Amino acid sequence: MRDFITRALKKLNKLNPEQVEDLVLSAAGEIDRLETVLESLTEGILVCDTRHSLVMANKYAERFLPITLSEPGNEPIWTVVQDEKVAEFFEATLLSGDRVEEREFNVEAKGIQRLLSLSVLPLVRNHQVTGSLIHVEDITDKRGKEARLRRAENLASLTTLAAGVAHEIKNPLGSISIHIQLIQKALVQNREMFQAGYFDQLDKYIGVVNEEIDRLNHIVVDFLFAVRPMDINPVEGDINALLSELAAFVLYELEEAHIECVLALDDSLPLLNFDERFLKQAFLNLIKNAAAAMGDGGILTIKTEKRDAEALISIQDTGTGIPEENLSKIFEPYFTTKETGSGLGLTLVFKIIREHLGEISVKSREGEGSVFTITLPIPQKERRLIGFDAVGAAKD
Repeated sequence: MRDFITRALKKLNKLNPEQVEDLVLSAAGEIDRLETVLESLTEGILVCDTRHSLVMANKYAERFLPITLSEPGNEPIWTVVQDEKVAEFFEATLLSGDRVEEREFNVEAKGIQRLLSLSVLPLVRNHQVTGSLIHVEDITDKRGKEARLRRAENLASLTTLAAGVAHEIKNPLGSISIHIQLIQKALVQNREMFQAGYFDQLDKYIGVVNEEIDRLNHIVVDFLFAVRPMDINPVEGDINALLSELAAFVLYELEEAHIECVLALDDSLPLLNFDERFLKQAFLNLIKNAAAAMGDGGILTIKTEKRDAEALISIQDTGTGIPEENLSKIFEPYFTTKETGSGLGLTLVFKIIREHLGEISVKSREGEGSVFTITLPIPQKERRLIGFDAVGAAKD
């Protein structure tokens, strides 16, 4: 079609009005078709001219890349992009003439944090560079799936190797603990044999050994729990009631830490199928982590919400936040930033939620706090009942 229009334009002075009209309509149709293709793409496309001014952008790019454009073609693209890091990347890349592919950026668009992959390529026509083509791809879900798959693989690899090792460690720990107790008992019975102060010193050392044995036992127990298959026994229950009970349980501890607990529970949330023992442990782990992140006090918000066929539970703090480079690692086994942490707490939370056919995600900014969001499915029968009620109401 383009070749046809080019040939026709060369003979424009020989065409009659009807032929000119047909030519214009054909060109308009071709342009409309190309625009439709561009707008239908599930990836963002931006085009800059040789002065690096933005002359065209499809809706996908405008939706995920925050742009303030008054009139196309008048301003360099880095002056109309609101995200500072992306703007700096465009300026450095375009001015240097480099070709850059799949550079990743965390960008906030319309209040939602997304991970974008940006590529800057030369726009070439007839062996001449006529501008630049910028490709925008939202890889948030892709990276999320990769991270979830990696976590699942890590847990699977731990199951076979670590269960036996943990048992081998637990058995001698039990034996050491028993013999330390026997030593303590013998020392107490023969206390008069020791010089003044020497018994107290020995007792202090043995106390430290006992504390370390207890700590190792806790680590081994958590480890075994993490690698063993879970015996989930879900029954119908009220998730709001469970969260209210947990909030009351930790209220005194939170008040001592100068933390205000805010409950924002959705009364329209239907009953869900869950194992109370395991979900209580998962929520308690998240609440305690949130409290630990607010060393100087703050606000802990526990919120529930019904969204389509899912129930959303969020636990938000106003603490120190999580560094960006750690966000993709926090659910992995043994990853911890605490000096005494085992690195299995969030791994257990992840495993419990997945056993309930749910998902867990986190959003965080350093110095502003974190929010963990758990998504659980609403039972199928609940959705059928809603549909039946709607039909019944319509008939009435």
